[in-house]
Amino acid sequence: MRDSDRLIVALDVPNALEGMAIVEELGDEVTFYKIGLGMLTGGGLALANELKEMGKRVFLDMKLFDIGATVEHAVRGLAQFDLDFLTVHGDPYVVRAAVAGRGESATKILAVTILTSLEREQMDEAQYRDGTVAEVAVERARRAFLAGADGVISSPHEAAAIRALPEAEGKLIVTPGVRPLGSEDNDQKRIATPYAAIMDGANHVVVGRPIRDAKDRRGAAQAILAELRGPMGKNSKK
Repeated sequence: MRDSDRLIVALDVPNALEGMAIVEELGDEVTFYKIGLGMLTGGGLALANELKEMGKRVFLDMKLFDIGATVEHAVRGLAQFDLDFLTVHGDPYVVRAAVAGRGESATKILAVTILTSLEREQMDEAQYRDGTVAEVAVERARRAFLAGADGVISSPHEAAAIRALPEAEGKLIVTPGVRPLGSEDNDQKRIATPYAAIMDGANHVVVGRPIRDAKDRRGAAQAILAELRGPMGKNSKK
């Protein structure tokens, strides 16, 4: 995997025009982008198409959750966009439906374990099972893998435990909640640095605000890529 593919930049802006402005500013430094629900009505799918035409990789973060038939039909339609990653909630029946809808396309189905903004208090309100956040996230990951997920979305704090699961062999772990050294936490609760996330077993890290809100976005992306290469690789570019 190319170093640049490990970094996924979240285009958390209202519309495709603003998203494309960020892409153009980052240039060839960044090869992988995430488009989420916030841009869905602002031309998100059109931007996904345009990014693919530019040779970029696309992660569509829809977090689909519905009855199995609806999820299957939705994924079948979205798979036509030649997406690289697509998220669904980690409930096994949802994962199985998404895998069926994906069919023979190359789109990877990623299951959401526990949102990185949640703590045990919010999980209690939603009547999640007992256990620590990490315990619940790891068990949801295990069940998602068994249901056919190509990978999971989890916080960096659970990445090592998920990677250690026998069911995780050959699977992807993608971690949001990643903050370079010196960044603010914002609304994320379970965070880590990019290098720590990779060392704990993540394949990709998702970074939004530290790049989007930087005065020098290209420079911020370059710094994160250097961080991902670790202490021995900060002076190299791949």
